[in-house]
Amino acid sequence: MVVGEVASTVDLLVIGGGPGGYAAALNASRLGRKVSLIENKFLGGTCLNVGCIPSKALIEIADLAHLGNNTEDFGVKTSTTVDMEKVNGHIKKLVNELSDGVSFLLKKAEVDVINGTARFTRPNRVAVESQEGNLEHFEFRDAIVATGSSPINLSNLPTDGELIVDSEALLFQNSIPEQLTLVGGGYIGVELATVYAKLGSRVVIVESEEQLLPGFNKNLSKKLENGLRSLGIGICLGYKAVSLNKNELVIENSQETSSIPSDLVAVVAGRKPNSDTANIIESGASLLHSGHVKVDAQRRATKNVFAIGDLTLGPALAHKATAEAKVAADVACGLPNAFEPNCIPMVVFSDPQIVTVGIDPDADEYSQMNLNSFRFPFSASSRAKTLGDTSGFVNLVSDEEGTVVGFQAIGKHVAELAGEAALAIETAANVDDLAGTIHAHPTMGETIAEAALGLIGEPLHLSGK
Repeated sequence: MVVGEVASTVDLLVIGGGPGGYAAALNASRLGRKVSLIENKFLGGTCLNVGCIPSKALIEIADLAHLGNNTEDFGVKTSTTVDMEKVNGHIKKLVNELSDGVSFLLKKAEVDVINGTARFTRPNRVAVESQEGNLEHFEFRDAIVATGSSPINLSNLPTDGELIVDSEALLFQNSIPEQLTLVGGGYIGVELATVYAKLGSRVVIVESEEQLLPGFNKNLSKKLENGLRSLGIGICLGYKAVSLNKNELVIENSQETSSIPSDLVAVVAGRKPNSDTANIIESGASLLHSGHVKVDAQRRATKNVFAIGDLTLGPALAHKATAEAKVAADVACGLPNAFEPNCIPMVVFSDPQIVTVGIDPDADEYSQMNLNSFRFPFSASSRAKTLGDTSGFVNLVSDEEGTVVGFQAIGKHVAELAGEAALAIETAANVDDLAGTIHAHPTMGETIAEAALGLIGEPLHLSGK
């Protein structure tokens, strides 16, 4: 110990104030622990401040703008203009309200919030540096680390905040770029491509893999590709971005080199875990080759240090972090729990929207399973017809015993179906249960029941299986 280095003692220390961190703090506090939470930026983390919340708000605004210019088929003639400064003001107000809500909850739970950057200096000790450069030391009984993830940077396309930006900067543009190129065709890329195409940009997606949304169901990916192209979005699959040369992005594949006119290039090539931010290896934790923290089912990285959220393997999603937070808090408080979900819903808020939950029958890893599936097309859905888009479908998957094990959907408003699908899989619901559940009419939820009826050989609004 350095002379003069006096450490304060805390009971349960939470590092990171994002969805996982603040949920862990609230859960542990309610279970009787005295909790201190350290956050170096903003409560709510990436998701609330510069991620899923502002992006979804921007998606809604883009939908309004696009609809306003495409309503003649509904008998409505109108047009819209977009003021990006007012848009940003609206989004920032929303973010502030939600952030204030998190702060209120933590205050009511008597969680001590400390502003600063925490780094482990030994297994049970962290040093916290404030923005002013002041250093404090804390010893803890237990710690839950939830430092999240950061955008992946490309060395050949370094972000400069002007011509080349990351996803966070793209959410708060003061003007709509005429020509926008997104490097990356994952869920962040396709969501933001959808937004700016609807706002009026000429958008191109460059993806190094041979499909959009690598790792997703190929049929869903192809249908999404068709939907994005109908919005005027250019898609270059199997190409790598090489460099930006005088407002032209140079791309190449094994056969050719080409260029794309670009007023703005957004690097949206995924995210990486912030496992080095807190110097977590000094706690005794181990890192996987991916940079994720190695944890057990209880989310333990060591005997008394837990890691959750984007730090652990699995999709980098706020709802995964929140679920892990409950497990880590329970275990730290002496309660039995384990993170063993049957499924983690994946939702892409593109146009069309995509949902995938549980087993994908087309995935190679499930090729040996005796699975049954039924696809219900939205062309047979009354609600889809009223929404003016019948191009999508839901696909329900069951095992040989009739237990629901998977769900895929694409189309308008299908994101709202993810909860019912996940509940069915988590509770091992039988296809008969879904088929016999009375759904409100007309709703998109009915399509799940329709697919279930198809699986038991009793399709209602289709002539055959």
